[in-house]
Amino acid sequence: MTSFEVAAGLAIGLGAIGPGVGIGLLAGPALGAIGRNPEAAGAIQTNMILAIVFAEAISLYALVVALIILFAVK
Repeated sequence: MTSFEVAAGLAIGLGAIGPGVGIGLLAGPALGAIGRNPEAAGAIQTNMILAIVFAEAISLYALVVALIILFAVK
């Protein structure tokens, strides 16, 4: 295993931890709010999905960096 493969693994591994935790911390309170106020479910769900998309974009950036490390930097 080369150092580039280790670097790529660390890039995607560490880059996916943050968004995973963020999505978990975001979805729990949003679902609790929907449970307390079902009439506002549409607005809460829309904002929750938008925030999840932004958090997930960060992990896609980490994937791109890992692929660049694997295939372009040699």
